[in-house]
Amino acid sequence: MAFLLFFGAAIFEIGGCYLIWLAMRNGQPWLWVPALLALGLFGYLLSLAGTDSAGRVFAIYGGIYIVASVAFMSGFEGIRPDRWDLLGVALALAGASVIFFAPRG
Repeated sequence: MAFLLFFGAAIFEIGGCYLIWLAMRNGQPWLWVPALLALGLFGYLLSLAGTDSAGRVFAIYGGIYIVASVAFMSGFEGIRPDRWDLLGVALALAGASVIFFAPRG
């Protein structure tokens, strides 16, 4: 369940940031409204992750964010990830997994 929250948060964060990017580059200030709503939903979803530390949530989310960013690059921008992108994704997921699955008591 937590990973679904992280992926949902990534969609809203990347979407919100992309809308701001478009607003600034294309002179479309109206895009700020959906952008800020998306970023608010991003923060809300992360707050539901259920860990004992906001910092730990942010660290785990960082790995998911990297995966989602490379997927965005490929799917929306049409740029194929190279082996270095994929290696970075694997390392980020490995790090996030260590933090997420660590036995804590």
